[in-house]
Order: sequence, then structure tokens, then C-alpha cells
Amino acid sequence: MAAKTNPIPSVWARQQREPDQPALSRAAIVREAIAMLDAEGIEALSMRKLGARLNAGATSLYRHIATKDELMELAVDEVFAEIAVPSTDFAQGDTDSPGWRAAATEAARSFRTTALRHPWLASVLGQAGLAYLGPNFMSFSDRLAALFTAAGHPEPSRAIDTVASYVIGMSTTEAAWLTTVARSGETEAAFIARLMPAAQRAAADHSHLASTQTDASLDPVGIRDSKFAYGLEVVLDGLALRLPR
Repeated sequence: MAAKTNPIPSVWARQQREPDQPALSRAAIVREAIAMLDAEGIEALSMRKLGARLNAGATSLYRHIATKDELMELAVDEVFAEIAVPSTDFAQGDTDSPGWRAAATEAARSFRTTALRHPWLASVLGQAGLAYLGPNFMSFSDRLAALFTAAGHPEPSRAIDTVASYVIGMSTTEAAWLTTVARSGETEAAFIARLMPAAQRAAADHSHLASTQTDASLDPVGIRDSKFAYGLEVVLDGLALRLPR
């Protein structure tokens, strides 16, 4: 039996075919797919619908991208180009410098901002376990590795996994919440205000839970930002304990 020409199920392991329709490029397909994903979610994306938006048949799309899974890989990689990771000039030879934490915080916040701008992203990353080979994702990973290596972390890859898992977990929950709010047609504050009386009644019989209740309708964005920042500080506190002294 002849060996398979593409044993790795990834778009990055397959040789790209020469386009026979110059007006329809892989880049144009991916851009439109991301617009669809942002507006309608993963469930609404199909090669047929995407072809209709591009005024092309699904068959034409398949000449550039073999499967929907490949399309998702390409969309994820395109979005990863939006995440900012600071340079590592801060920490050369100075493991006591707080600079690595500021850089890691900036990268994590940029990751979260990107995940909320593209609400489908975090859930895809969680399902796939970060098994991506695209150039933008690899560049992002390499810059994070440089950051934690420069800071003196003995296991940079595990530090990256820890921070990424926190950001993906928080962003998945947050994106799902914001999607629910958007579907209601209300502002986030109005949506919370409508739910708050029921939440307060449910918590009333649980003293410890009741003591944690806050009026999130006053500043929902600020509260979400604060929760993310608190958890990130705890994660970085733990990583700081592993730095050599």
C-alpha cells in the first residue's frame, strides 16, 4: 500500500495548490471566515455559506482549503497575529527584576483581549489543546518562551502552559457570558440588573455566598477586568516562587 502523502492532519503539513482563480485567495477566504465566526459563531460556519458570501461555490473554496478543520486552523493562526508579546530586554541577568511579570501580564491581557474580540477562539483552543503549527502561533509561542527564559524560569514551557491555561479558561467563560448578553439585545449592565434580584434571593440562604455578592451592574466591565487581574496575579505569584535565587 502506498504511503499517505499527508499523514499529519494539519493544513501546515500539506503543500498548497496553485490557485486557478486569482480573485479568490486563501487569505481572502480566511478573512471572510473570521468575519463569519465573529458575527455568528462556529456553528454557523460552513464551506457552503462561506462560498456564498464570497460569491463562489464551495468547490472553489476546496481548491484552496481542503476541509473546515483546515479553515479553522488558518483562522486561529491569523488571529494569533493580533496578540502582543513584549520584548525580553528587561531581564537579562536580573531574575529579581519585576519586569518579567509586567511583560507576562501584558501578554496575558493581550491574549484575553484577542479572545474576547473573537469569542470563538478560546473554546477552539481548549478543544484542540493548542495543537497548532501555524507561523503566527509558533511566533507567539517562541516570544513567550523567550520571555520566561530571559526571566530565569527553569521550565519555560510549563510556565507558558500555566499562563495560557488560565487565560483560555477565563476567556472561554467570559466569551460565553458576553455571547449570552449579546443575544439578549440588552447592555451588560441591564442584563445583570434584571438577573440580580433572583441571584440575591438564591444566595440569601447561604451566608458565605451572600457575603461575596456585589452589584455587578454598576461596572460589569471593571469587575470582569478585576477578576482576571486577580487570578493572573495569583498565577504569577506561583511562578515567581519557582525562580532560582
